[in-house]
Amino acid sequence: MHVEPDAREATRERTGLVERMRAVLLRAELAPPPEEALRHPAAAEAVHTAQHALRSGALGQERRATLSARLGALTAPSGGPAEPAGHLRRSLARALRSLPAPRSDGPPRTAATAAWTGREREVLADALALLAAAWPRSAAEIRETVAEVALLEGNAIDGYTDFAVHGAIFLNRVRLTPGDDGLPAAVRCAEAVLHEATHTRCNAAAVAQPFLLPERASGVGGAGAGTGGPLLIATPLRADPRPLSGLFQQTVVLARIVCLYERLYGSGEAVARRRERVTASARQAVHTLAEHEHCLTPRGGSVLASCAVVAEGGR
Repeated sequence: MHVEPDAREATRERTGLVERMRAVLLRAELAPPPEEALRHPAAAEAVHTAQHALRSGALGQERRATLSARLGALTAPSGGPAEPAGHLRRSLARALRSLPAPRSDGPPRTAATAAWTGREREVLADALALLAAAWPRSAAEIRETVAEVALLEGNAIDGYTDFAVHGAIFLNRVRLTPGDDGLPAAVRCAEAVLHEATHTRCNAAAVAQPFLLPERASGVGGAGAGTGGPLLIATPLRADPRPLSGLFQQTVVLARIVCLYERLYGSGEAVARRRERVTASARQAVHTLAEHEHCLTPRGGSVLASCAVVAEGGR
């Protein structure tokens, strides 16, 4: 994987994941659906559930029946807007449990999967068309990477991906509206899709060939260092410290967003201002990750180097 998108490489990674998923289902004595249906995020959830159960022994009859029914109902994913469904709601529940505890004096935390309006579907279509026109390689990779786009509402989560429903990306509906800074809705949405699709690509690519060396038990620095806990690091895009894998993915995401805004150069002052802010965040991410370069595999180091070139304006 590199900063420059690659649809063919993404397809190979997806094929490898599908083969792994099929192997888990066979071990669990579950009939795998056709290959295209195995691309569905709900299939990924069923595989994760089966794999977790297998670690404790054989799959129970009731759970096998439930998973078999879910798998049997799957068809090929649309690649576009997805209405609220069980696997998406369960993913959101997991995401909410992973958030830091809210401040006692802060607003109530709200989040739910939402139905798409006609206007929101139009904005997403405009965003994908913008990506196809400005950066065709990115649009091609997204078509191979993203199986469905789920919509969120509420103030708790701006957007995320979840490997347990791999292929689904979650966008808060505010990301499909114009920004207070003047950024058009289609541009904001294109950035959001690219952001979450890059996380999805990183997740699949890391299965094929890891970017990070096995985490050291004692950590290297920051929160968790010397305590036996994982290394947690301050990152540009999150208020709470993140593991090194989170910083790595943020660095790739930011580098790709810089590339997008370079291709949108001349599209107005709001786009220029956003490019400057994202570039500053990318530089911060690159510099922080470089401090932990000894934790990267050769492949991870190569990706960091390409992100550094972008962040420093060499692209």
